[in-house]
This record gives sequence, structure tokens and C-alpha cells, in this order.
Amino acid sequence: MFFKQIFRNGRKNIKNNGLFFGSLVAAVVAFYTLLSMGEQDVMRFLRTMESDAVQKLMMLIPAIYVVSLFFVFFLVYFACAYQLDGRRRELGMYLMLGMKRSRMFGMLMGETVFNSVIALVIGLPVSLILTECVSLATARGIGMGIIGHKFSLSLTAILWTVAGFLAVQLIAMFLLSIRFVRQEPAALLKSDVSETQKLPKTGKVGVAIAVAGMVMLAAAYILSIQQMGIFSYIVLIPVLILGIWGTFWLYKGMGALIGRRIMKKTMSRSGLYTFTGRQIQENVLHQYKVLAVASLLLLLAIACVSYGIGVAFGRGAESGHSADFTITDTDQDVAEELLSGDSAWMIKDCYAMRLGHMDIDSHTYNAEGMYKAISGQPQSDIRDNILENIQGRIDYFIAESSYNRLLASLGKEPLDLGENRAAMYTSMSGSDFQSILAGALKDGASIEIDGKTYELLPELYTDNVVADRQITLYNAYIVADEVYDSLVTDPEEIFAYNLSLSDALVEESGLMQAILEMGQVLDNCGLHYESYLAGIGRNLFYTVAGSYITIYLGVLFLIIANTVISLKYLIWQRKNHGRYMTLLMLGARKSELARSAVRQMYTFFTLVLSVTAVSGVFAVWCLFTNFTRLPANASMVHVLSAAAVAFAAFVVIECIYMGVIRRATGRAIGALDITDRR
Repeated sequence: MFFKQIFRNGRKNIKNNGLFFGSLVAAVVAFYTLLSMGEQDVMRFLRTMESDAVQKLMMLIPAIYVVSLFFVFFLVYFACAYQLDGRRRELGMYLMLGMKRSRMFGMLMGETVFNSVIALVIGLPVSLILTECVSLATARGIGMGIIGHKFSLSLTAILWTVAGFLAVQLIAMFLLSIRFVRQEPAALLKSDVSETQKLPKTGKVGVAIAVAGMVMLAAAYILSIQQMGIFSYIVLIPVLILGIWGTFWLYKGMGALIGRRIMKKTMSRSGLYTFTGRQIQENVLHQYKVLAVASLLLLLAIACVSYGIGVAFGRGAESGHSADFTITDTDQDVAEELLSGDSAWMIKDCYAMRLGHMDIDSHTYNAEGMYKAISGQPQSDIRDNILENIQGRIDYFIAESSYNRLLASLGKEPLDLGENRAAMYTSMSGSDFQSILAGALKDGASIEIDGKTYELLPELYTDNVVADRQITLYNAYIVADEVYDSLVTDPEEIFAYNLSLSDALVEESGLMQAILEMGQVLDNCGLHYESYLAGIGRNLFYTVAGSYITIYLGVLFLIIANTVISLKYLIWQRKNHGRYMTLLMLGARKSELARSAVRQMYTFFTLVLSVTAVSGVFAVWCLFTNFTRLPANASMVHVLSAAAVAFAAFVVIECIYMGVIRRATGRAIGALDITDRR
């Protein structure tokens, strides 16, 4: 009988608290996804390329897991407190009927175990499906799937997920159960304890507090945009203090603003308008701390997800794919040896990259024309740094034929320079750096060699001249082959050979497997090389470390913020049960009460989301202009598409929470006993 009661109560708790139960399932999914990261295809691949860096990242996972448990604990504690508070009379009746306190304690703990097991049974399969989908999507995006997608079931991740989740649930319920079990039946059976939070003044003082909060938030916005270009705690700490205090003060005084609006509109409204407005005002006055905390948590969620998107696309843009291999052995005719062997069918193109320094003993070089063009660009620290470097730098030169072979492999139009023109090249990333050079070229720039002026093409070229990072060029000039032969110290010297794989091999095996196969061929030939695979591994590591974890934390903050504010609203509605009964006795219809409750709910969420949206705009602006600047070659279409998907997901999540609250409120009002009118 005892266990049947536990199962019955557990099922009822899940049914009546679907919002909280859904958050628990989401927490299970989040825990397993984080803990199983090391077993996913991406990390298995990265271990072959960046083993030391991956090992350091894996050492951070337990710390992030503990932080996640800390946040989820408070979520569970708060939600369980709401759940038990709604069962006060039920628990009081159990004691009145003679149930021992130890037995009631065991019943509550048993219900917690039952609900936790159900959440794990649902959450673990969902997390397995999610991680497999992520692995398959990543494999398809970068070609890893051909290496071999492997189903990953991490028993260690499952054990730690179960252990951490059960520990959080049981500890939270243990603390709460002791508090409720120790109370006397009379204390449990009486009406809910009235709100004890000290209310701020709602007159002119309240308006002044709200205005002060707005001023502090505005100061934080301005300071973050104007002074955060160079990270400094001297600026960061005031921004955080102003932002946090401003948010709390704004919500603290918002009740006064709502009250003034109600007074202005009361005479022209009818029905339950004034009741709805007063409910909102009182709700905000009592819950302003919750509103502020929820707004700040949502702001953290937006910032984390935005940073993750920026890092992912920033790193992706930096990994330009111009060649599959760069062979550094130049003491033999590499191209002929490879193209004439059994592996010739695997090679699409193999060409010499002719790149060298100017012979400064025989030639003179003047970059005054380029200097003037750069000087005409808007003043900035980066522009001044370029001006300092470009005057005394002896630049590299690239043969036109070599660069045209590279462009051809990328499917781009070749250059046609002639004797009097040149093109500027850089492999330096950074949108500001490249935009300054590009602006100077469009305004007209030139260089002078041996007294002869070479006009520079208006386009800046940035395609990587090697497979990975054999060389980094601050700036170089692409010139006609005849000019190259006459300028460089040793025109016969080959810097390296670039090799591109055949389309047939890539289509048959996939890019990564094809690179691995060709790498074995080059190893057998005893050649030294670097491959595009190394660049993929390095960029993937930074992408995973910088974006995966921050997006994970963003989702966690999003779940916690929405669950907290939803439960707080439901608590307040339950405390006002008597008011709705009074309105029914005065002749109000349930449909009117339902509409009033829905307006209150939408307004309650809007008050949080509106402040979060404004703060989020400035936070994202600061992130993308100061901390996470996208490279110039990053696809804005892809970035905006990802941002749109993230925004749509955010809207969907908010709509789901509001929909659940709306249905719960509707059920509560529908359950009111209209016979109490008599």
C-alpha cells in the first residue's frame, strides 16, 4: 500500500508539474551531452591531431559539470519547494490521520526517486539520440563521416549523469522534507503564509528608483560599447556593477510606474482591467528580485549562445581550404615523381608555389603610394600599426602563375597583371586589418620598384598559399612571372609544392579519408609535408572549446531562468486563489478570469524579456565589436542564418513555457468551485 501510494503521488506530481518535470529531463540531456563529449566523433578525431589540447579540455569538463550541478540544485530546490507548498494541506491531513513523520519523510523521498527514475528513463535515450545527431551532422559538415561514424555510448557519462542527477534531487528533497515534516499539522493545514518580502514604496520614491535603474543601465550600455575595446577589469567591474544594480533597481521601481499607468487609464477602462493591472503591479512589487535574477540569467544565456556562434563561425572562416597538402621537399622534381606513379589518379593538381624575397642589394623598393592610401583610411590603432610596419618591411613576392594555379583549384577567375600592375596579398586574419587594406586598395594604391610604379588591383587577395600554416604573410605582392624572376634573390628556388586531391577520390572516400590515404602515400615516398587536416583539427578544437561549452551553459541558463520565473508566477497565482473565488461570487465569469490571468502571465514574461532584449542587444554588440570580431572572410549569410535559427529557438522555448503556464492557469481557474457563490 505504501509503495502504491508513492507511485500514485509520483504520477500525479509529474502530471501536475509538467513544466518542472520537463526541465529535469532537459537537465539530464544536458548532463549526458556534456559528459559524453570525449566519446563523440569530433573529439575522437581531435585526439589524433590535438591530443594535448584535447586532454586539457577534458580536464575542464568535471569543473563545468560541478558548476552545472550547482545551478540545477537551486532549480530543483526551488521547484520542489513550490511543489511541497502546494501540498501543505495534503501533508497536514496525513499527519492528522496518524501517519508517522518518518513514514511521510520516506514517502516524499520515494516520490523523488520515482520522479528521478522516470526523468532518467526519458532523458537518457533522448540525449543519446541528440548526441548521435550532433555527431552525424558534424561528420557530414567536415567530412568525418567517411572516417567512420561510431555509435558512442559512454557508460561513464551515464553513471555520472545518474549519480549527479539523483544526488541533486535527493539532497534538495531531503532538506525540504525535513522542514515540512517537522511542522505541526495545524501549521500545514492553515492558509498559505502571506508574502513577507519587504515592499518598496510605490509613489514618487518608487518612480525615482526606476529612473535611477534606467540611468545605471544606460551608463553600463555606453561604457561597455565605448570603453571595452581593450579588455580591462577597470572597465569590466563598473559595467557589471552598473548593469546588475540597474536591473534590480529598475524592477524595484517598476511597480510604481505600473501603478501610475493604471491610474491614468482606469476611467476609460471597464471589466477586470483595474484588477488585472493591480495584480500585475502587486506581482512585480513582490517578485522584483525574481524578475531581476531571471532577466540577468536570460542575458547570460543570450551572451553565451552569441559568443558560441561567433567563435564557431570565426574559426570556421579562418580555415580557408586552398590546398590539401603542401610538400616542403624541394630538392627533387616532386610533381613529376607523384604524377607519374601509381598514385597519379589520386592527384588533381600539383604545382610549385614560387614565393620569395626581393634582392635588396640589386633593387630598390618604395611603398609611399601604399602608405598614403592607408593614411586616408579612418584613424584607428590597427591603421597606425599597419603604417608603422609597411614602411620598413621588405615584402614577399608571389609569382602570378603560381597564384593563378591556386585560384584555378578554387574555381576562381585568374589574374591578368601584365608588367605595370600587381596585386596585394595577406594571410593575416581580422576583419579590421583586412578592411583597412581593402579600403586603401579601392581608393587607389601603388608601389614603386627601381623607380617604376606598379598600380595595385582594387581587390585584396587572402586565399591561403599553403595547406595549413607553413608561412604567415603580413603582406606580399603578386607580380607577373617576368617581374618575379627579375626581383627575387633566387628565382629558381621553389618555396613548396601544393597538391590537390582528385574529385573522384574525394567523392569515393570523403575528404578526410582521402587526405589520410594520400598522407600514407607521401609517407612512403619519404616526403615532408603539412596537410589541411592539421588545420581542421586545430580550428575544430577551438570551435569545440569556445562554442560548444558556452552554448551548453547558455542553454542551461535559459532553462533555469524560464523555470524559475514560471514557477514564481504559478506560486503567486495560487496565493491569489481567494481573490478569484471572490470575483466569482461577485458575478465574474470564468472566461473573464482566464483572460485576466493570461494577460497577467504575458505581461509578467514581457517585463522580463523586454529588459533582457535591450540589454542583450548591447551585450551582443559589445561581444562582436570588441571580444569576438568576425574575420573579414566570414560569411555573414551563415552568421545571420545561425543567429536567426538561435533567435527562433529562443522564441519557441519562450512560447513553450508561456503555453504551459497558460494551460496550468486555465486548469486552475476551471477548477474553481462556482457553488461557493451561494
